[in-house]
Amino acid sequence: MTDNRQHIVVVGGGSAGWLAACYIAATQERRAVSVTLVESPTVPSLGVGEGTWPSMRNTLNIIGVPEAQFLSECHASFKQGSKFVGWRDAQDCYHHPFMEPKGYTEWNVAAHWNAAFNNIPYGEAFCVQPAVCNRHLAPKQFSTPDYAYVTNYGYHFDAGKLTQLLTRHGTNMLGIHHIIDHVESIHSHENGDIQSLKTRQSGNIEGDLFIDCSGMNSVLFDAHFGIPWIKTDDVLLNDSAVAAQVPYSHVEAAIESTTVATAQAAGWTWDIGLYHRRGVGLCYSSHYLSKQGAENTLRQYIVQTKGNADSLQLRHLHFTPGYRSVFWQNNCIAIGMSAGFIEPLEASALAMVELSLSMLCDEFPQNHTHRGILAKRFNQRFLYRWQRVIDFVKLHYVLSQRQEPYWLAQRAITSIPERLAELLKLWQFQAPSRNDFIENEEVFSSSSYQYILYGMQFQTHFNTNRLSSTHQNAIQKLHKELQVHQQKLLSGLPSNREYLNLLHQTIEQNKHGLSQRTSA
Repeated sequence: MTDNRQHIVVVGGGSAGWLAACYIAATQERRAVSVTLVESPTVPSLGVGEGTWPSMRNTLNIIGVPEAQFLSECHASFKQGSKFVGWRDAQDCYHHPFMEPKGYTEWNVAAHWNAAFNNIPYGEAFCVQPAVCNRHLAPKQFSTPDYAYVTNYGYHFDAGKLTQLLTRHGTNMLGIHHIIDHVESIHSHENGDIQSLKTRQSGNIEGDLFIDCSGMNSVLFDAHFGIPWIKTDDVLLNDSAVAAQVPYSHVEAAIESTTVATAQAAGWTWDIGLYHRRGVGLCYSSHYLSKQGAENTLRQYIVQTKGNADSLQLRHLHFTPGYRSVFWQNNCIAIGMSAGFIEPLEASALAMVELSLSMLCDEFPQNHTHRGILAKRFNQRFLYRWQRVIDFVKLHYVLSQRQEPYWLAQRAITSIPERLAELLKLWQFQAPSRNDFIENEEVFSSSSYQYILYGMQFQTHFNTNRLSSTHQNAIQKLHKELQVHQQKLLSGLPSNREYLNLLHQTIEQNKHGLSQRTSA
């Protein structure tokens, strides 16, 4: 390079690419760093709607995007967890909320629930969020500041709109150099580091650090480095999806507060409520359902949920679930679908992008020696994380009692990872705890495992002799206080539709007022 700046090149646009470029540019502004994003002009976005974890609030705040702008421009709504319908059997329903059970870090909540409150679904006994979600309520009041909350939340949003917003913000506010061009070849240094990308019209683009966000094509990690893809289709059977954008039945239709995941005979449907429409899809195994059968299943679900299934444009996706054997090779890091991809259950994809960017930018490489140490740590951490994501997603299937061939295959003993199988044996005698998940920034906490286990009626044989009367009295008091707090929330929070309608109206009024002042 001809100057003292560290040149970062992100390959690929979309949500992962633009989040990476913006996050690096925003967090490394005090360093001598420049960021260039190169994306193909011909790679389309699926754009059916996407869900995030609460961590996205912090990410957008760091990048410098006002929440109201994000909600408005990306047709976003609030997500407060996931709702699972029909996973244990055809009639069951439970929540995985974004808030821990009250008192979770102080007492063995699961054991006390089992002893005194098991007539109440586990997720509802010590958490107010399922009741808030059942009423389609917003997680905050009109006066709550940007990114603050009453109940914890992430988002549902239009992925294509987010890319457009981050493109404008990144280029106008963060100084990102945006190149739309085809990468035709890659030039390397003698030590194997990438030196530059040769593009069709823009010449050579040199860099010191390259971020591969080119999705399943994986221009750098697959096509250039040939990093192996570790397939997990022996554990997670789903390899296909079909999705559609579904209009609401009327303009004031309720907006769901959760991603609704409904089990089907050979897969499951997701239902994401955006402000202006729903993003609906079916994730399934092509070994148990044909492409036409998948379309029929999706259309049937849309009709059952009062949607219009006529004249919908359906988009199909086929994938091989898995992850890279390494995620940081030489001076290149894989982030997003180039690093790994499994089904969208529990919306871990963007969370893994955020975790990658957080670790990279907290310990940004200063030189070759520093980079080598960081790469080793990064690879170890994300190998662990991908394996834990797979364990957690698999957990939803192995607890099912459904009898269709697809579901029987999903819980076959040979398909259950060894670590998960051992934990399931352990959890027959004690609830999941922090002792089971000891890494910093675990992808899924022990409380999340409890929500799934006991939501699907897993039986743990608790030692009730260890429950002191003092703790039992305290838990009873806590439960009563929580019920009072829940009623206050149910009466005080606006609905998602009310909150977002007011937000959009306020933004339009501000635009109209600005237009009038400008013309005057």
